[in-house]
Amino acid sequence: MEKVFVAQRVANKLYATEAAVDAAIVEVTEMMAELVQARKDLGLSAVVGNGVSAKFAEAVQALASARTAVVDAHGELDNVKLRLGIRTKMIGFEKGDSGQTTGLREVANQREAI
Repeated sequence: MEKVFVAQRVANKLYATEAAVDAAIVEVTEMMAELVQARKDLGLSAVVGNGVSAKFAEAVQALASARTAVVDAHGELDNVKLRLGIRTKMIGFEKGDSGQTTGLREVANQREAI
């Protein structure tokens, strides 16, 4: 299999992973907001559910660390791509019919033109 196609497959999974981590951060922070609003709506003391809120705050921190790790991995994969001799240029992102993100225009496109 040509390395540009393998690289594209990895890039698609990388973008999906980044989006999933971001979505998880949104969900957890929305859950925290919902807990605070529920406590206020029920007229409960600030101490009620404080431990739960702290656990969700820990989850946000863990997800932020995960996001940093994924972004760092993205940078390392860019270096691997160059060492493999794959030259790509980012030209935005598009969602295909399959729902996968695409955005790399590779040497493969040039080969099709030949």
